[in-house]
Amino acid sequence: MSYNPAQRSARLGPLTYPHRADMASRKAATKSKAAAKRSQRGSSNVFSMFEQSQIQEFKEAFSCIDQDRDGIIKKEDLKETYSQLGKLNVSDEELEAMLQEGKGPINFTVFLTLFGEKLNGTDPEDTILAAFKLFDPSATGFVNKDEFRRLLLTQADKFTEEEVEQAFSLAPIDVSGNIDYKSLCYIITHGDEKEES
Repeated sequence: MSYNPAQRSARLGPLTYPHRADMASRKAATKSKAAAKRSQRGSSNVFSMFEQSQIQEFKEAFSCIDQDRDGIIKKEDLKETYSQLGKLNVSDEELEAMLQEGKGPINFTVFLTLFGEKLNGTDPEDTILAAFKLFDPSATGFVNKDEFRRLLLTQADKFTEEEVEQAFSLAPIDVSGNIDYKSLCYIITHGDEKEES
C-alpha cells in the first residue's frame, strides 16, 4: 500500500491540521466581505436618487410594512399591512406578484430601488427591451423608424407629433432609417451622455 498524504489528511481532518480549517474560514469571511462590498457598491447609487428627507420617509414606510421587524418584507408583512388598512381580501397571488417585483428578498435597499423605478416613471431596461422585441421578430436589434412612428401615433397611448420628434431626437437611427432599440433602451433607463455634458 502506497503512502498518500491527501488520504491521511482527509482521514484525520481539521483536528490534526487546525490551521487549515482556520485558514478556510478566514478565506470564506474575506469572500463574504468582498461580496457585501460589491453588493453595496452596486446598490449605493439608488440612495443618490433621493434627498435625505425622502430616504427617511421611505425608512418609516418600510418599518410600517416590515411587521416582524426582521429587515425583510415578506408575504405575512404585506398581509398584515393590508389588514391594518382595512383591506382583508388580498389574494396570495396578488401578494406574491408584489414580492416578485423585488426579484429576491425585499430589504430596504430593494424597497428604495423599486420606488425609485416607479417614481422616475421608467420601467426596468429588460421590460423595455422585451416590448421592443415584439416589433423585431427577426431579432436584428433594430425597428424601422417609419413603422415605429406610425405605431406611436396611432396605438394605445397615442403620442403627439411633437412627442415622436422628441423621442426620435434621442434615438440612435442608422442611415437606413432603423432604430437601434438596445441603445435606445439604455438611453431611456440611464440617460443620454449628450444631454449630461
